[in-house]
Amino acid sequence: MAAWQDYLRFVVTLTAVLDPFLAVPIFLAVTASSEHAARLRLARAVTLTVFVVLVGAAVFGEALLGMIGASVSAFRVGGGLVLLLMALAMLNAQPGSMRQTRAEKEELQEGELTGVVPLAVPLLAGPGAISTAILAAESGGAVHVLVLAGCIAFVCGVLWWVLRIAEAVGPRMGTTGLNIATRLLGLLLAAIAIQTMAEGLRVLFPGLAS
Repeated sequence: MAAWQDYLRFVVTLTAVLDPFLAVPIFLAVTASSEHAARLRLARAVTLTVFVVLVGAAVFGEALLGMIGASVSAFRVGGGLVLLLMALAMLNAQPGSMRQTRAEKEELQEGELTGVVPLAVPLLAGPGAISTAILAAESGGAVHVLVLAGCIAFVCGVLWWVLRIAEAVGPRMGTTGLNIATRLLGLLLAAIAIQTMAEGLRVLFPGLAS
């Protein structure tokens, strides 16, 4: 990931994986009885949590893979599969079980979970986003990881902005508008997921490239 195009690809991928528009209705549901100031505090807390989790994954992810004996190429195939499953759910305008299981959804509806959980983790900074950060940081060095942290900060800034204006924009966009945005991001993510899997498969099975 030495070229600026690769960093741009990472920003686009991470934005699609996080999908702030998918979080808007859940954010509004969690904060339905909260005042505007409380919503802003929660938006900051969620954004900061996502940033810390993803930067931590970028810094320590490859070392963790080495500890468990998993190759980056194998993780690239697995991570690409996770992204593809998320993309398919997004094309149906659904969170999908990768982001939120039925039990977690029921806990949220019953009011047992609020705030950072489940918004930041696992809805936003879940398996897909963590996999994306780990793969992007592969054998990059300190400067590379620092640039990735800046990219993550930018995407988290977009997330914070969307959550900040969710109260005003959510009702105006409506369910259809939010679903359209989610489907467009899902289409982008599907293409990126297949490319990620193909790159990992070429390393694991060199014969495929011939």
